[in-house]
Amino acid sequence: MARRLMLALIVALVISGLFTFWLSRKMARSRNPGQAPNRYVAAVRVVDPGETLKREDVSLVEWPKSMPLTGAFNKIDDVVGRAVLYPLGAGEPILDRHLAAAGSGIGLTGKIPSGMRAIALRSDEVVGVAGFLMPGTHVDVLVTYRDTGHPDPLTATVLQDAEVLAAGHQVQPDPSGKPASVDVVTLLLSPEDAEKAVLATAQGTIHFVLRNGGDHEQADAKPVALAQLASVPASKPPEAGPLAAPVARRPKVSEAKPWVVETLMGAKSSTESFN
Repeated sequence: MARRLMLALIVALVISGLFTFWLSRKMARSRNPGQAPNRYVAAVRVVDPGETLKREDVSLVEWPKSMPLTGAFNKIDDVVGRAVLYPLGAGEPILDRHLAAAGSGIGLTGKIPSGMRAIALRSDEVVGVAGFLMPGTHVDVLVTYRDTGHPDPLTATVLQDAEVLAAGHQVQPDPSGKPASVDVVTLLLSPEDAEKAVLATAQGTIHFVLRNGGDHEQADAKPVALAQLASVPASKPPEAGPLAAPVARRPKVSEAKPWVVETLMGAKSSTESFN
């Protein structure tokens, strides 16, 4: 009798375990239906900015479906022939923001967003902030010029928070942050700001002022004249006072004419002079 009870208990435990396992699998499938991983296009090697993607440069990699990537590609044909804007690591999924627009070309033109313009301005080692104008930095542009209605030279802020697109032929900053002296800086500007930059270069000397990349505030900067460097107000003509009555000048003693007295005594005459 005891053996039968023991056998029945074992059979019941086995059946209960199998049922529990089946029920847990079913519930897991109902909670996570279709959990097959996503397949995204990724780089198979390190890709530098400016390169054009070829078919052998990319492949499909599996990615967890619970972590979808916005802007990723599911087809290799969607990325072949497009220029890379930012460095890509081996195995890194490629996003739409990493690539230039389709048909936009390669090189610097692929880095110009729609509606923007790139313009090159000449500088030197000092005006170019001693070589620290690197691609990706932000600057203000100042111009020193002379106005026909003002006797002193003026310095005015023409552009604020302009992004440096390239320094010389360099479109990417040095990985170690080493400064490089260049004589041409290419800025990314709107069409209106590009017109201001061209006009400023025709009026006087261009200067670059380096600013924090996270500072996008537009300062209310007014032109500065030479007299303001020493806080000296501009000179004004003296005000005219009331007219004074003319005063006759008394002649000096040396300038006065002598008095002459002539004396007649009969046939004789004599003269004497008195001052």
